[in-house]
Amino acid sequence: MQETPKKLVIATRASRLALWQAEHVRDRLQELYPQCEVTLLTMTTRGDQILDRSLSKVGGKGLFVKELETALLDGRADLAVHSLKDVPVDMQSPFALSVVLERDDPRDAFVSNDYGSMDALPSGAVVGTSSLRREAQIRQRYPDLVVQPLRGNLDTRLGKLDRGDYAAIILAAAGLRRLGLEGRIRGYLSVEQSLPAAGQGALGIEVLESRTDMHGWLSPLADPATTACALAERAVSRVLGGSCQVPLAAYAQVQGNSLVVDALVAEPDGSVIIRAQATGPVADANALGESAAHDLMAKGARPILDRLSMPDASA
Repeated sequence: MQETPKKLVIATRASRLALWQAEHVRDRLQELYPQCEVTLLTMTTRGDQILDRSLSKVGGKGLFVKELETALLDGRADLAVHSLKDVPVDMQSPFALSVVLERDDPRDAFVSNDYGSMDALPSGAVVGTSSLRREAQIRQRYPDLVVQPLRGNLDTRLGKLDRGDYAAIILAAAGLRRLGLEGRIRGYLSVEQSLPAAGQGALGIEVLESRTDMHGWLSPLADPATTACALAERAVSRVLGGSCQVPLAAYAQVQGNSLVVDALVAEPDGSVIIRAQATGPVADANALGESAAHDLMAKGARPILDRLSMPDASA
């Protein structure tokens, strides 16, 4: 029988939301292993430092995990806690995504001080978002609105709204809920209005793949339904070579004994949005995600992906 851990160190980004996520995992681990000392190693990543350019232009979401992975490699940390949507889908050895925890609300949230919904925004109103995925879907449904980039941590983004830089901003509902800021949400965008990013609302724990002890200790934290959904969603992204340069969404739901996977690829201006759906047994999660991705390509997504993924596509 495996011994229980005596001491664990969690690598985490320094933002308030990242700290909440790491503290949540710390508390869960201390419930499981009361004799274990669980501490946080707080770090600032390049993704946190570069705020004057969009993620698609500076290297993508992997910028949020590199420093944490270095801490795993050199032994300063045993595990790293991430928002799953920030974890690259092509994670390479020697790293492994050990467990996926139960998902919070996966939807996008509408936040505004002056308007109650997207439909209430007047023509020409400025909407802020950090995501090409959101931008494309907003532009298709609301061509009269102006969509502008929005970077920074959650508090910074809300501050820009309060300063009057935007009429409204779109944020992941889960982050607001986790920080007790649910009162800032004026409404939710349904998954039909704004299909979520792969893994949105879920937490993932990364470890070195060689740490079989860690895999065993963390396994009680895994949520089977969220894990299946995440597997399918990340398969969509992996097959399509998903990056921050491409408006790409993937969202899976367990319905009875079946898994329903919805996915889309879009032009950034919303002029073209290609959708696909795959349904099948939960056990076939990875294959269902791949099927949805191949369906998107058969419907015409490949030229969009190729063009947007070129090095000078966002220059």
